[in-house]
Amino acid sequence: MKTLTEYLWFETKERRELVRLTDTVTSLVRKSGIQEGMVLVSAMHITAGVFVNDDEPGLHEDIWEWLQKLAPFGPDYRHHRTGEDNGDAHLKSLLIHHQVIIPVTAGKLDLGPWQQVFYAEFDGQRRKRVIVKVMGE
Repeated sequence: MKTLTEYLWFETKERRELVRLTDTVTSLVRKSGIQEGMVLVSAMHITAGVFVNDDEPGLHEDIWEWLQKLAPFGPDYRHHRTGEDNGDAHLKSLLIHHQVIIPVTAGKLDLGPWQQVFYAEFDGQRRKRVIVKVMGE
């Protein structure tokens, strides 16, 4: 079994931002040399997430709107009693989830025709990281 572990660092310009990771993850799979296996992509922060979906701007806005309805930005979180202001970001991370596992087949990410990998930042403008771990033969 071969493995490759890489850390991707982000410091988004906005508090809320999407970063497309597909090309970077594809390059790391190629670099690993594995032909059959999987790749784990995991946000290492509790106010960010990783997901797979379509790279379509209207859908991105729908996702942001849905998340805002379920976990609106605002002052009414018990978490804010600690001095923080990011209670909504923690809940949005739970909804999106913090990681994905993607199959690798014949040396390539085995994604559907419209699927892309994204890092979702919910409390940005500071340095954060994602781990990418490629595993297989």
